[in-house]
Amino acid sequence: MIGERINRLREKKGYSITEMARLADVSKSYLSQIERGLQSNPSLLFLKKIAIPLDTSVEYLLMDGKSQKQHETKLDEEWKALIQQAMENGVKKEDFRDYLNYIQFQSWLKEQNKT
Repeated sequence: MIGERINRLREKKGYSITEMARLADVSKSYLSQIERGLQSNPSLLFLKKIAIPLDTSVEYLLMDGKSQKQHETKLDEEWKALIQQAMENGVKKEDFRDYLNYIQFQSWLKEQNKT
């Protein structure tokens, strides 16, 4: 379960196993074993090192399915509050769309510069 979560977050970030191991300063083979479920009880130090480049917390990596759903619901509530605050301050839907398009364009540019 922890390995699956690490794998999903790593792939979402676009990191290879090698790159992730380098960024977290952990063994590539051990990281691979964790992700494949061959090792299922990583140390807190390992999880702390992994959490940093994944932009997450050790707590999130350790959550069970129910806790993860509660965390995601909380995140949804935070988004709702943020959107409500933006609306109260005069931000329009078009502004959000423009900002999203800008962020997507910046991500695309970053990808183009990698190749």
